[in-house]
Amino acid sequence: MTRLAKFLPPLALVGALALVPMTTSTLAAADVDTYKELETFMSVFERVRANYVDKVDDHTLIKGAIDGMLAALDPHSSYADGADFTQLKTTTDGNYGGLGLTVSSEDGAVKVITPTEDTPAYRAGIKAGDYITHINGEFLYGFSLDEAVEKMRGVPGSKIKLTIVRPGRDKPFDVALTRERIQLKPVKWEVKDGVGVININSFSAQTGAMTREALMSIDKATGGRPVGYIVDLRSNPGGLLDQAVDVSDAFLEQGEVVSERGREKGDIDRFFAKPGDLAHGLPIIVLVDAGSASAAEIVAGALQDHRRALVMGERSFGKGSVQTVLQTGPQTALRLTTARYYTPSGRSVQGGGIEPDILVPQLSDPDYKDRPRLREADLRRHLISQAQVKDDLLESDDRPDPRFTATAAELEKKGVKDYQLDYAVKTLKRLAAPVQQVAARTRPR
Repeated sequence: MTRLAKFLPPLALVGALALVPMTTSTLAAADVDTYKELETFMSVFERVRANYVDKVDDHTLIKGAIDGMLAALDPHSSYADGADFTQLKTTTDGNYGGLGLTVSSEDGAVKVITPTEDTPAYRAGIKAGDYITHINGEFLYGFSLDEAVEKMRGVPGSKIKLTIVRPGRDKPFDVALTRERIQLKPVKWEVKDGVGVININSFSAQTGAMTREALMSIDKATGGRPVGYIVDLRSNPGGLLDQAVDVSDAFLEQGEVVSERGREKGDIDRFFAKPGDLAHGLPIIVLVDAGSASAAEIVAGALQDHRRALVMGERSFGKGSVQTVLQTGPQTALRLTTARYYTPSGRSVQGGGIEPDILVPQLSDPDYKDRPRLREADLRRHLISQAQVKDDLLESDDRPDPRFTATAAELEKKGVKDYQLDYAVKTLKRLAAPVQQVAARTRPR
């Protein structure tokens, strides 16, 4: 979850960068041990500067030191300057030339967290858990994550070849892609068998407003009589806190949506829904998977805790931390983890994620059994939840479920391309049947 404050700029970071002046007041108050550590740092800095085999400029050394300091904290704190800062702004604007991938670094390799729907990577079949080992034949080991991402971005229309290693497959394979201008449409909607399906792909600045528009459009398309709603948050990497609150508010009549707790005991912010359920009490199913993170987990957790929706699919990613982006100069910014968030019942999803009420695997994906699910708990130096996460929960994805035995080939013959969505539509229609029967009996004639 990224909270952006006061100066306009996912991984869905559309919002504002906080303009915070950097002073030396904290250094002035540092104790003797801190000064000794700083003396050690300066000693190393001077020796590297004077004796390294090649001449290195001060900026490179300081940037490397800052990167190392933040990398020692957690996977989501980082520093951006120059090209990285430009990249941060273009990503947050939701409009850039690239492939549409959310990635992380693991042991020097680039690992896919999730491809974004309707992007070149998604259409090419790249999946969460894939490793990208080469770009245009160049081995990526040893590259920083920012360097690898920069290589994947480029002029829209230009070609790129990725070499993919997929767990469960014997050999790497190449994927040829054409970069596009990635203009993320955060919300899409459709009506399936009378059910309104709202597909939320990211939480950018307009997601809340577009969700409300989708609800009104579905109401109009169904003559004011939708069966219910499916909120599809699968492969949604998250984004803005205020938009997660706004989306949750659209389906809630009242109550807390999420709380945000910082370093100090009393540092708690709570966010509440305003009166007015735009879904008018109709049944809701929320779809999540291992790619549903951060803001997506806030929405799923809020609707689940208020018993407003059934959560269906697979356990979510488990990113329960808040990042604040602080602009430190004209072309530099610090993205720092500053809080954890909690669902209305006081649950932290950090590490453990949102456990679905109904576990439904994506049987229409032929690789779903062999493909590992990358989650927050798998990332090196991930932030530890203040609530203990049980090991059996983290291993729950490996448990076979005898209810789900169909193969992808069998489903394809039946015309089922998205098993989870198909299962959700059928389940919601069963849930809505009693409500519709009562409405039919009480409707004026």
